[in-house]
Amino acid sequence: MTDYHEPPEELDARARDFHRALTSLKEEIEAVDWYAQRVARATSPELRHVLDHNRREEIEHACMTLEWLRREDPEWDSALRTYLNQKGEIVALESHDADEAPKPDDSGKGLGIGSLRGVTQ
Repeated sequence: MTDYHEPPEELDARARDFHRALTSLKEEIEAVDWYAQRVARATSPELRHVLDHNRREEIEHACMTLEWLRREDPEWDSALRTYLNQKGEIVALESHDADEAPKPDDSGKGLGIGSLRGVTQ
């Protein structure tokens, strides 16, 4: 079985599905690395082509799993929307200012918590 840190029978179905997705994501990314190394070292052009095709397939699998995580969890959704397909320095995209944070979509999956900026107690 995979590496659970809690007894699997004590986790609900959602937690087990997330574990499956995250484990699969790790495996796909690891496979991308393995194929990239093999492409770099293969001496046969035809074998390099086959291995590179396999590497690209693993990237697709990883992206599909990321998309599942994004659709299923508001935190993944928010983080992926913040960092993917953006320009500029990656670290600078992180915003601690609620007014500058990316606006949530209206999919209904968010927590519905607005900014507390300007609220007096």
